[in-house]
Amino acid sequence: MFKNLRWTIVLLLFFVYMINYLDRVALSLTVPMIEKDLMLNAEQFGLIFGSFFFGYALFNFIGGLATDKFGPTIVMGVAVGMWSLMCGFTALATGFWSMLILRVMFGMAEGPICASANKAINGWFPKKQAATAMGFLSAGSPLGGAVAGPIIGYLALAFGWRPAFVIICAIGIVWMVIWFFIASDNPLKSRRVSEEERTLIASLKEEQTSPEEELSHAAHGLGYYLRQPIILVTAFAFFCYNYILFFFLSWFPAYLVQAHNLDIKSMSMTTMIPWIVGFVGLALGGWISDKIFNITGKLLLSRKIVLVTSLLAAAICVALAGSVKGVYPAVMLMSVSIFFLYITGAIYWAIIQDVVHKSRVGGISGFIHLIGSVSGIVGPIVTGYIVHHTGKFDSAFVLAGVVAALGALLVLFVIKNPKTQNKAVSV
Repeated sequence: MFKNLRWTIVLLLFFVYMINYLDRVALSLTVPMIEKDLMLNAEQFGLIFGSFFFGYALFNFIGGLATDKFGPTIVMGVAVGMWSLMCGFTALATGFWSMLILRVMFGMAEGPICASANKAINGWFPKKQAATAMGFLSAGSPLGGAVAGPIIGYLALAFGWRPAFVIICAIGIVWMVIWFFIASDNPLKSRRVSEEERTLIASLKEEQTSPEEELSHAAHGLGYYLRQPIILVTAFAFFCYNYILFFFLSWFPAYLVQAHNLDIKSMSMTTMIPWIVGFVGLALGGWISDKIFNITGKLLLSRKIVLVTSLLAAAICVALAGSVKGVYPAVMLMSVSIFFLYITGAIYWAIIQDVVHKSRVGGISGFIHLIGSVSGIVGPIVTGYIVHHTGKFDSAFVLAGVVAALGALLVLFVIKNPKTQNKAVSV
């Protein structure tokens, strides 16, 4: 049925990452309407944005463990169905507490997405192609954010914010049905995989590691990997990455409205720009890292080069974005920041592919995602507090830059010798 099913799987995951961000950004884009309708203030919305990540962070890890136990196909499909329903139920919110509870449940349902996607790629691709595949499918996130502006803006203005959430709920349900029809955990056993592609996948997998290394990996439990410096540093760097991302995701639309007096229609169109350049960055990041690896032959070094330089560049740009005058310089700096930030997006997951045995990829992916998601709890709440009590956003922008810079420096100085770190985790 499909000549190249493994890239069809990647394409499906690309689309679900788009849907994920379309659903997630919908609340940020409709803040002005919901604030007026439900009589909420900035501090309350900071808590609502942050509440999403209480459920999300917990189920990053639980979802990762479930992915190792039940497989990525069923975990991803159930997660998409549940978060689509929670998104649709947002239309029923009547005030602060109902919105808060719905966002926690929405976050719980979205929690397994990255761990299950990473697990799926681990099953279908060798290490030398993993970053490219993860970069491409992850690029659906910023593209989803880009199309969310005009789509949600149009739906909210044409029908109201409540019907808008019901409509985007239906999109996720359709994707879930297609996923269960096409996807498979094991490409070597799937009836939809051609004999030619099955042979190719088997040969690529055999090239990447020796049987002795596979046996060595299999002997390690979850606790072993959680004690490795490369895993802990990657988790903290992902926390810093997410701090900028969730700051942008939650508060940048409101910043454009409040600080630069844009109306909802103009704001919805303007927010497309950072997302579009982010799409390019995320699609390129994994490919760049894999190319560096092909040249140097040093897997972790290729990840470190991309991670340190790009995360530091993103930190500088976001710190400056809140202090400039005028909407165009602010959007330009935020766009450059998101571009460099997203270049690193596939690297965190590629590192897991590099150093973790396939039987633990889901759990370790979930752990790193959990640590990263804590920033989604802290960042929006801190930003809401700053804005509510100062009436300005500039300090919040600087804080986001400082956090990301710390992550880049930690990777630079702690992961000193990729070969040594590589050996420590039996790659």
